[in-house]
Amino acid sequence: MALPKRKHSKSRRDKSRTHWKLRLPSMTKCLQCAQPVLPHHVCPHCGYYRGRQVITVREKKKKAPE
Repeated sequence: MALPKRKHSKSRRDKSRTHWKLRLPSMTKCLQCAQPVLPHHVCPHCGYYRGRQVITVREKKKKAPE
């Protein structure tokens, strides 16, 4: 297995890590309900994809007031 002859400096190590960053996912609006949705994904709120209903979405059960 290959081993480095010399230690890489901290600045050189950090330069290689400049592209290791988190990115926010790009979001688009659903054409039916205008909720934010990931591109190329079915809308989890209404079940539409590209103007067609693909899945039926169940309504969430509401808790009874205590």
